[in-house]
Amino acid sequence: MIPTDPPSKKMILCIDEDAAILCYEKALLERSGYEVLTASSAQEGLKVAITRKVDAVLLDYEMRGMNGHEVASEIKLVKPELGVILLSGHEVPMQALALVDAFVPKLEASQQLLPMIAELCSRNQKAKHRQESV
Repeated sequence: MIPTDPPSKKMILCIDEDAAILCYEKALLERSGYEVLTASSAQEGLKVAITRKVDAVLLDYEMRGMNGHEVASEIKLVKPELGVILLSGHEVPMQALALVDAFVPKLEASQQLLPMIAELCSRNQKAKHRQESV
């Protein structure tokens, strides 16, 4: 059977307290064909990640209230299959890196982010197909 519905765009959630970075990520991702949700706090981002259907999360490590490790931990408790990419301009503890699916230094985001998101969404899509065919 050939699907007649157009393939749905992947939904990416960007969580960062820096409005300029959120704006940059949103523009970059939308130009590349993704739909984008943004959250300007850890708490708001966590709520969106848990209540909305998203394909991947871009998460800043350094935020007030909850850091990226704590947010990723909460997301993975509820949606372990959801891909999380951690971004930081500084070093990140190993336990935070072990919890997320990928890490991108902010200085390298312009080169690494799009390939990383594409790989993560592809990996998740393949895992979904394997589960459906079992």
